[in-house]
Amino acid sequence: MGDDKPILYSYWRSSCSWRVRIALQLAGVEVDQRAVHLVKDGGQQLKDQYSDLNPMQQVPTLLIQGERLTQSMAILEFINELKPEANLLPKDILQKAKVRMLCEIINSGIQPIQNLAVLKKHSEDQEERKAWAKYWIEKGFRALEVELVSTAGEMSVGDQVTLADCCLVPQIYNAVRFGIDMSQFPVVSRVHENLRTKPAFIAAHPDQQPDNPEL
Repeated sequence: MGDDKPILYSYWRSSCSWRVRIALQLAGVEVDQRAVHLVKDGGQQLKDQYSDLNPMQQVPTLLIQGERLTQSMAILEFINELKPEANLLPKDILQKAKVRMLCEIINSGIQPIQNLAVLKKHSEDQEERKAWAKYWIEKGFRALEVELVSTAGEMSVGDQVTLADCCLVPQIYNAVRFGIDMSQFPVVSRVHENLRTKPAFIAAHPDQQPDNPEL
């Protein structure tokens, strides 16, 4: 893989890819993006060429420093270690644990249950898929709202952008896609408003990605 410019295999609307794109922007790490379309050709992530890179047949995959990394949370932790000056995790051990707690509510408690592969396995009916996703996102957001009441300042944990914010913004995008009324989550919504206009979050947004079909 060499020591060339890092390569990020990504899909424009994948929330796991998106959270990594945000962290890369915050850390000032430039990458070459390679699109992996999760629907076209029956799902490009399922093809042998990509499966060799990512045995779970998921995005993202990051090639960096001659190594291959998969799983977004592992990649986020690596970015934090690579660029500690970005302060993506607090130095205080309790605050750091709270950031990880919020990340995992989203990463393991919400996102996997409403991702494309699970929806396709759950039902062929689009309305049933939407109802399933909406149920699990709302359940997770109710928990997230309670936690943010005690952890949030301007951002998810205090006033510094952290990995929790990298996870939060893409999940809110999914919530809106599935028709969830975000007014029932005022603290989540307030933090989102503070984040969405920051340059790193704008640059990582699906609307700005080269594989966005609307571009």
